[in-house]
Amino acid sequence: MAGNKTFTMIKPDAVRNGNIGNILAKINEAGFRIVAMKYTKLSAEKAGEFYAVHKERPFYGELCEFMSSGPIVAAILEKDNAVEDFRKLIGATNPAEAAPGTIRALYATSIGENAVHGADSDENANIEGNFHFASTEMF
Repeated sequence: MAGNKTFTMIKPDAVRNGNIGNILAKINEAGFRIVAMKYTKLSAEKAGEFYAVHKERPFYGELCEFMSSGPIVAAILEKDNAVEDFRKLIGATNPAEAAPGTIRALYATSIGENAVHGADSDENANIEGNFHFASTEMF
């Protein structure tokens, strides 16, 4: 059964480009309710912990460097079928392949700087949400 919560981060590129409000508007228009949100900056160490699943991949170092390069907006979103619906809303990782009107088609500049992160499963939404909001016990 699909869960009703997911996790997202508005990445440093989208924050730097002034797209926080536009992205949050798209999220609200799609029927998601923001149940927790914070503007923060990941240290290189915290970015490494968050993306540890990719540690053996060639892009890991570049990813951690990018994700710690500026502020992010972390959020827990609520809606029926949250993970799947949010993945549709954000579009393909490569913005050139993202469907028109998706967040990445609108605000991403490259595969590496693709505006937003979205959890890819209910399990990962729980893990990622707790990573950023452990003290709020949202999950």
